This record gives sequence, structure tokens and C-alpha cells, in this order.
Amino acid sequence: MDPSVKFTIALAGNPNTGKSTLFNRMTGLKQHTGNWPGKTVIHAEGYFKHKDREYRMIDLPGTYSLFSNSADEEVARNYIVFEKPDITLVVLDATSLERNLNLALQVLEMTDRVIICLNLMDEARKKGIEINAEKLGEKLGVPVIKISARNNEGITELLETIEKMVLGQIKVNPYSIRYSPEIEEKVKALEPSIEELFGNEYPTRWIALRLLDGDKELMNELKMRLKTISPRGRNQGAAFSI
Repeated sequence: MDPSVKFTIALAGNPNTGKSTLFNRMTGLKQHTGNWPGKTVIHAEGYFKHKDREYRMIDLPGTYSLFSNSADEEVARNYIVFEKPDITLVVLDATSLERNLNLALQVLEMTDRVIICLNLMDEARKKGIEINAEKLGEKLGVPVIKISARNNEGITELLETIEKMVLGQIKVNPYSIRYSPEIEEKVKALEPSIEELFGNEYPTRWIALRLLDGDKELMNELKMRLKTISPRGRNQGAAFSI
């Protein structure tokens, strides 16, 4: 692999988890901001190098979920699903892990190229909170790294983990939420049709779940993208429905 290849990393997380602090820590002054195309949502992008490999980091809007209930949520989820970053770093507040894990589980339904960052570990220790990152990683099926972005704690380990993941040296087995038998049956019925239209371009199970939930914004996005995939997709795009 050419060491000059540029890898893309997306930063996802709830508001106030220190996500932007990590972004600043990793990219320093090599960053710029603007708006996402067609949105009033701020787009922040930066760059950093590790062992002669260059990385592009995208700081996604802070959100509590990825259900496209707001412009922020729509931007974040569309980037993860459709732009397919090489890695999505999910930044969690170690002092409020149970609440933050909701977003992590949603991201794991979209992509398996995930690293979980348990940020604010310094605050967690002050509150007497202990977290077994190795055990949590086994449960979630992806790497879990303890960090304190503002204190530069755990950043070296995070960089090493990022490198191993982009080089394919880490095997992942992301946790998959199982729903009621009725929902699972409908998902199973939908997946072949989604795969026929998109192949393995996008996560078929996640798309099926969102369509069952009546996500109109996603349906509109899929129709638009269907037109660009293949001649067959262009013919069927207008008829895509559920």
C-alpha cells in the first residue's frame, strides 16, 4: 500500500463529548470550515499525518441520533452511509456511557469500520467510574480506546489503532441489534430487493430498517443516488418506493 494514500476519518458523537476537542488535537491548524452543500450546517475538515500516511478528518455535526430528524442528523448519517469514510470514530462521553452508546449502536448498523473513543476519561476517574475497554470492545465487536483529548491521553494508542484498521490488521465483528420477529421478517424480505438495486454499495439491513420506519428523506436520497449507479438504476429510480 502506497504510504502517501490519503485515508478519510469521520468523527461522530453526541454534543459535548469533546469531539471537536479531539478534532483540534488531531489536526491542529491544518483545518478549514464551511457549510455542507445545500445546508446551513457547519462543515469542518482537517488533516494530519501518522507514520508518513496522510489522513483527512471530517468533524460531523454533534447529534444524539442518526434518524434524519434534523439537518445535522441527516448530514451525519448521509456522510457515513453514502461517502463511506475509511474509519468512523465514535466519540463517547465516558462519564455518561449508557446514554452515549445509543449513537454508537446506530453507527454500527451503518458500517463495520468503527473505532469507539471513550473520551473524558479524566473526568470519569474523578467520579470513580471504571470502564473495562477490552470487555466493551468484545461486546461491540470493534476497538474501544480510552482517551482524554484535552490532556493528550490515549492519542498515541488511537493513532496506532487507526493505522492497523486502515491496513486491514484489525478484524471486526460489530454488534447487531436484533428486533422483534415481525420486524426481522420484514427486513429479510426487503433486503434482496435493496441488494438488487444497489448491490453491496450500501448497508442493506440498515436501509431496510429505515425504510420500514418510513424515512422519507432517505427514500429521496436513495432515488437520487440510484440514478447514478447503473443504467438499470436510472430506469428504476423514479419507481423506488415501499
